[in-house]
Amino acid sequence: MQAVRSKQDEAIEVRGARVHNLKNISVSLPHNKLTVVTGVSGSGKSSLAFDTIYAEGQRRYVESLSAYARQFLERMDKPDVDEITGIAPAIAIRQKNATRNPRSTVATQTEIYDYLRLLYARAGQTFCHVCGREVKKDSPESAADEILAELPEGTRFYVLFPIQENGSRNDAKPQRKTAKKKSTVRSEELSVSAFLMLLLQQGFSRLFRDGEVIELQKPEDYPFDNFDGTYVLIDRLKADPEIRQRLVDSLETCFREGHAAVIKLSEPPAVAGGLPQPLKKTSKKSSGSLQPPATAGGSDMKFSDKYICKYDGTVYEEPEPHLFSFNSPFGACPVCQGFGNTIGVDYDLVIPNPLLSIKDGAIEPFTRPQHAWAHKELLKYASSAKINLNTPFADLPDFQQNAIIYGDEGWRGIKGFFKWLETKKYKLHVRVFLAKYRGYTKCPECDGARLRQEARDVKIGMRSLPEIVALSITDAYAFFESLTLSEEREKIADKILLEIRRRLKFLVDVGLDYLTLSRVAATLSGGEAQRIQLATNLGSLLVGTLYVLDEPSIGLHPRDNARLIKILENLRDIGNTLLVVEHDEDTMRAADHILDIGLFAGELGGNVVFEGDFAHLLKDKVSLTARYLRGDNEIKVPQKRKAKSKRKIAITGAREHNLQNVSVDIPLEMLVCITGVSGSGKSTLVHDILYAGLKKKRGEWNAHVGLFKEITGSELIDDVMLIDQSPIGRTPRSNPVTYVKAYDAIREVFAATQAAKSKGFHSSHFSFNVPGGRCETCQGSGTVTVEMQFLADVELTCEDCRGTRFRDEILGVKYKGRNIHEVLGLTVREAMLFFKDVKKLTSRLKMLDEVGLGYLRLGQSATTLSGGEAQRVKLAAHLAQKTRSNTLFIFDEPTTGLHFDDINKLLAAFRA
Repeated sequence: MQAVRSKQDEAIEVRGARVHNLKNISVSLPHNKLTVVTGVSGSGKSSLAFDTIYAEGQRRYVESLSAYARQFLERMDKPDVDEITGIAPAIAIRQKNATRNPRSTVATQTEIYDYLRLLYARAGQTFCHVCGREVKKDSPESAADEILAELPEGTRFYVLFPIQENGSRNDAKPQRKTAKKKSTVRSEELSVSAFLMLLLQQGFSRLFRDGEVIELQKPEDYPFDNFDGTYVLIDRLKADPEIRQRLVDSLETCFREGHAAVIKLSEPPAVAGGLPQPLKKTSKKSSGSLQPPATAGGSDMKFSDKYICKYDGTVYEEPEPHLFSFNSPFGACPVCQGFGNTIGVDYDLVIPNPLLSIKDGAIEPFTRPQHAWAHKELLKYASSAKINLNTPFADLPDFQQNAIIYGDEGWRGIKGFFKWLETKKYKLHVRVFLAKYRGYTKCPECDGARLRQEARDVKIGMRSLPEIVALSITDAYAFFESLTLSEEREKIADKILLEIRRRLKFLVDVGLDYLTLSRVAATLSGGEAQRIQLATNLGSLLVGTLYVLDEPSIGLHPRDNARLIKILENLRDIGNTLLVVEHDEDTMRAADHILDIGLFAGELGGNVVFEGDFAHLLKDKVSLTARYLRGDNEIKVPQKRKAKSKRKIAITGAREHNLQNVSVDIPLEMLVCITGVSGSGKSTLVHDILYAGLKKKRGEWNAHVGLFKEITGSELIDDVMLIDQSPIGRTPRSNPVTYVKAYDAIREVFAATQAAKSKGFHSSHFSFNVPGGRCETCQGSGTVTVEMQFLADVELTCEDCRGTRFRDEILGVKYKGRNIHEVLGLTVREAMLFFKDVKKLTSRLKMLDEVGLGYLRLGQSATTLSGGEAQRVKLAAHLAQKTRSNTLFIFDEPTTGLHFDDINKLLAAFRA
């Protein structure tokens, strides 16, 4: 008999949700479907999706853990809801970039870096940075195969291991008889005869030096007083496949006793050419190297069971995953500790304007009278090196720029100039001069690669790990798609490469193909950070999970929307439930189920206006969203456009980040829109060049300004304001009236009443942020937090003020029959009528109403505002200030989080 499926197997049932402004609503979200929640800004979408459904899913998951595990996790309150059934463990992907860690990159956040570390450790090839040859660890078997392959059949040879110059064997393991002594017997401890006696005791009776075999019966048979170029002879053999096992045994003895083996021919090779000649070049780092001095024959074969270059003796670390981690002291560059930059000479400060030529003084320190000699030296070098003195520094070829900075034949370079100055640091004026050019600069040791030399010498497909992470995601994906490895390495790397390719493909699919893997996560926009989280979650292939997303289409160009929707559908199709807060029409069309919350915002919202699919939504008569989708209401295009103003701000030669010598004109007294695909350089042009450049000209900016030739027309504006996506307040004490500076006027009204004057109250007594009139038990917050040991902290209403925040004497002061607490409970529209006689106050409240926020309560906590509401509060605050008439307002995606109806109101405010 077929089992009857209960309703909660098919859907998440929410009954009686009352969080924030939700009006005791009940909804049903089908499992394994894509559900979109829409509605005007502030209607209660986030309250339902995040503060009710996600909060409960997360809370139940945390509750299922042990009391010990729970104490390390964020304690979560139970949302104000009667019942939620059928809920799955929830993951929230929000529109915020919370990462501030300079060590976090795109590669580490998406876990691609972990797979890359494993790939390089297990399948990478190490190339010596001194001689460029491959470094590998030998085993007796691999060494035997190489010897028999290289030597012509019948060649006679010796199998030897070297005695180090200081008179010890290359021992890493203690001898059995001297286990308590140090691991290596050294000549400092033993004389030559005592060391030879030790060799005889262990059965080694033949030595080899300068082409001669020395037979030892007693120590006196050795005629030399040192061991330079002396080897212990293990065996004499003739090259033949039959002797392979004997050769392996001999090599095993060499590796066990000396950690190295040397093969010397006992007669000149029969074949012309012989064996490869070893390189004569030696490394500075090769102290303690294993190589003996080259013999007359010069045709030695060397093997080692250590990770060491056999040609110049450079010692390497054996590749392990932690060698490739810049967050581990073992793998990080020792100079910059894995940050990629250090404090040193900042060449951006030395060449502050690369659009100047050398002749015009591009090198700022050389323009000082005391260093005019250095400028003359540079001019002399430039003319001999055929460097054009009149070309802007930025336009010179890279090799010429590098020669000027780092030096060349006949010129010490800017770097050499500062090195020379360092020697004069005992003089105060030199220290002051050097301090002007100090800043964060690329690490001189690793050149920003973050890893130590041994990690940078390991390559796959002839690229090191820092070279791979410096690629854009598109290029990295193409590289790994076309990567071919040897059969042996392919077996090891097969599964790892599959994961890397999959994760890179997800990043390409979410439209982040332009980012580099080494991009620091803190520099990503909110939309980019959200899509990286999305790609990471896709990569983990979780099923049976509830994903709650906050407007994933934000910051995306319409061409990328289809790719995003496909990803959401893929997440759904592998067995997850998706709940997406969204205003985008394409996403609504793709949804399996739609909830419309409203009808309006704030107090007038919080109801379920519509629940069903897209086709039925279009027929709905009540829904405001449906009216816009059908075309009954529309965002009106202006009938008459303003004539283009002759007054303009002109930006010339913008070259910051990916801007390629861009010049633009921005006409004034108009609504100007700057658009382009994600990552095209919009924010760079507007934030880093226009805003920072104008502020710098006014002397109000001391941070980095993007590179440009000039900005003209700045004298035509009196002020510049940037209104971005950051929240208006992080504490419950911040509210709309404090932000638009209307609370000061309310306090003055109360302080001017007869009751306040008679009791000696001033305007500060009517503030809940300072001592005086506020309730001191809860310090003006209205609630008291009780900490619970293993449960969520409980917030209780303050017993003294009963949540009103003020002392009883203050609440006794009334204006038109209402006290300060009751006034803060009014909506903006109600307050405009109530305070109609107070022009100073109504003018500020009117701005909040005009941007569509008339429903907000005056004392509503800023932390409960949605993203769209917060941005409009900012806009109202700026409009309410009696700003100078010629103000340039810069908005960063002001329609973020706004419903079609809110966009209409916003555009009306813009026109005003």
